[in-house]
Amino acid sequence: MKREEKASISIMKIICVSIILILISGISVMAVNTDLKDITIVLQNGYEMTTVTSKNKVSDILSENNIVLNEEQKTIPDLDSEIASGDTIKITDKSYNEVQIAKISEEGIETSLDQLLENYAPITEKIVVEQVIIPYETITKNTTGTSTETTNKVVQEGKDGLKEVTYKVKYQNDVEIEKSVISEVVVQEPVNKIVQVQKKVTSRSSTLPRVSNTSTTGGTVYKITAYCPCAKCCGKTNGRTASGTRATAGRTVAASSKFSFGTKLNIGGHVYTVEDRGGAINGNKIDIFVNSHAEALAWGVRYLNVNVVN
Repeated sequence: MKREEKASISIMKIICVSIILILISGISVMAVNTDLKDITIVLQNGYEMTTVTSKNKVSDILSENNIVLNEEQKTIPDLDSEIASGDTIKITDKSYNEVQIAKISEEGIETSLDQLLENYAPITEKIVVEQVIIPYETITKNTTGTSTETTNKVVQEGKDGLKEVTYKVKYQNDVEIEKSVISEVVVQEPVNKIVQVQKKVTSRSSTLPRVSNTSTTGGTVYKITAYCPCAKCCGKTNGRTASGTRATAGRTVAASSKFSFGTKLNIGGHVYTVEDRGGAINGNKIDIFVNSHAEALAWGVRYLNVNVVN
């Protein structure tokens, strides 16, 4: 009986040893068949860690090591890439741009991943305020109608304005790569240049009759001004005079009631006819009719000798 028990115990030992040997062999085979890789992971703060893994995909390796990226982070290479033993996974900010390094095909040399990582350059942002000129515009006003003989008169000089523009500028390796406008503030408004195109005024001696072989009596210096048919000068625009005639340049003058309608006056060598009156025409003052307000302004105020023509 004791011999049978001893034999049974020996058989059990042999069976246990066999199972252990089989398990060890299976584990060895699995280890041989599993492709384990040494991978270096570089965190954003510069900390490096080495891990042994059988995973091939970057995202799987990070998950295996309980590493979670935030919204502003990325990996190099990217999460979907597969890597080999000895490779490095770098976690960095999304603002980093990869600098591509060309392969030197002539010598058959390829740039390593470490060399690529050394050429990543951070992007920096700056707020820049610049003063920008606002050019003035030139506005032309034509008052000549259909006249072909014209001249230009600058009524108002132009002046450039100024504004302050705030930009957001991005640099990489001290080189500007992007520039966008944040805001604009006008410091000084531009002043437009105004040019008036007006009818060229020729010598009055060519349009007004000269006195020739005409006798005159008396002679007094009068203040001579000019007016046109506009509302500013006359308060009306119909061109009718106080005597009922149509005002005509080179002929019509407005004088005080001391001169009856139809009186011929030699004013500075030209003969005019009194056909009009005016509220401001009194004493030694006479208004000569001209065609346009520009001519009236150009005439200004003159003091001339006035004679009644018989």
